[in-house]
Amino acid sequence: MPERYDVIIIGTGAGGGTLAHTLAPSGKKILLIERGDFLTRERENWDPDQVFIEGRYISPDTWYDPDGKTFQPQVHYYVGGATKLYGAALYRLRPQDFGEIQHIDGLSPAWPLSYDDFEPWYSRAEQLYQVHGNHGEDPNEGHWSQQYPWPAVSHEPRIQQLADDLTAAGYQPYHAPCGIMLNEAHRAKSTCIRCTWCDGYPCLVHAKSDAESIAVRPVLTSPNVTLLVNTEVVKLETDPTGRSVTGVVVTREGERETYEADIVSLSAGASNTAKILLSSANDQHPNGLANGSDQVGRNYMFHNSKAVVALSKEPNDTVFQKTLAINDFYLGADDYGWPVGQIQMVGKSNAEAMKGEEPMLTKLAPHWSLEETARHVVDFWLTTEDLPQADNRVTLADDGNVRLTYRSTNDEEAGRLYHELKIILNHAGMADHHVLHKNFYMHMSIPIAGVAHQAGTCRFGSDPASSVLGVNCKAHELDNLYVVDTSFFPSIGAVNPALTAMANAIRVGEHLTERMA
Repeated sequence: MPERYDVIIIGTGAGGGTLAHTLAPSGKKILLIERGDFLTRERENWDPDQVFIEGRYISPDTWYDPDGKTFQPQVHYYVGGATKLYGAALYRLRPQDFGEIQHIDGLSPAWPLSYDDFEPWYSRAEQLYQVHGNHGEDPNEGHWSQQYPWPAVSHEPRIQQLADDLTAAGYQPYHAPCGIMLNEAHRAKSTCIRCTWCDGYPCLVHAKSDAESIAVRPVLTSPNVTLLVNTEVVKLETDPTGRSVTGVVVTREGERETYEADIVSLSAGASNTAKILLSSANDQHPNGLANGSDQVGRNYMFHNSKAVVALSKEPNDTVFQKTLAINDFYLGADDYGWPVGQIQMVGKSNAEAMKGEEPMLTKLAPHWSLEETARHVVDFWLTTEDLPQADNRVTLADDGNVRLTYRSTNDEEAGRLYHELKIILNHAGMADHHVLHKNFYMHMSIPIAGVAHQAGTCRFGSDPASSVLGVNCKAHELDNLYVVDTSFFPSIGAVNPALTAMANAIRVGEHLTERMA
């Protein structure tokens, strides 16, 4: 029988990895369980054909859509979780996101905590993840108690020109907060070289501020922290009363094992966390563990996003493009009564991705022509808030795999944001060129497969009848079960969710340290 632990953390991403880092100094015995392994450092890390076309680092999972058709979700099971391939865009939610916001398709609900409650944890997360940025540039951000630990990553010439053009036109662009390790003096062996292989790629030089590099690896030298890789959690067992988790059942090296701990944290991602809870149904929890409210798996959110490319007359020789963002339309636009969303830059397009993603359109195009086209591309990422809907949910298919039912919300708002982008391009010298949908990095033909920003399946709140977790992310119905990933979000806002997950993990980690003491 495996030894007993003080804490078991399931998942090593933005939530689980950060939680482990926060708890490690307590000296308590911590077991980290990761479904995947360490991501191999190899030449293919920076090969666009391997990363985006062959899907080398995407899990071979089979999920089901509402009609029972299978699809391969773009999930990544590695130490560090989804952060191993994220773009390290570490934004805070706006203060308004913590309150009710009326959208065209419904209400974005309030959180049980305010921005003021969260602000200290945002600052802690920014320091831990070595975020580069300039607080005070974005007029729409909330107050901040501590400046970013590193100054913003400077714009390259083409992006600086774009920023200048937008400022002259009356917009308020700002430097995007980036989680990268540029400063050799701080971490000599993991220095970012500002290459193009960031957004959606693994970092070959370990200079991306992902959960493995920042949170997990540093604590593995602690004698009280143990990591199991290639270990999948299949269910949680409880005592006869159903009030306490007594066993974490896993499959490992073809064998079934059970691990025990005083406290268990689920941080497997919004879909898989819900899957584990639903798979753990028993006599005391017939609809799934912690699911007396019937909210486990419901309220699944995934940003209403669009990646687009604009063709510029001037060459865009930018290498690291993700340095600029605009929040002018976050809460609305002229003559439009609804929130619209955020515009930020996305990783630079390249000829290889264009050819691999659109083989029929590009099969007759010589490689040099695609390279020249890609050289003139400026890439944007548009994000509009998706609303929590009870019928957008994770359930279990007959074979136990995830069935994901999802319908986007606020499509009109997303369309208005696209309209605003085209107006912006008029001020940036790109009016005479077409704006194209960009499918190179996301298979938009199956929208639900792009699950990078999934959230909401175990939302927290003060009312056990309408939420799964309490304010400290402990399950209402169990005394020792916590959920510490983006599952806890009541709403998702219109910025990347990673920093909020990291900040919350530090917050919950401090709570657990006090509880165990």
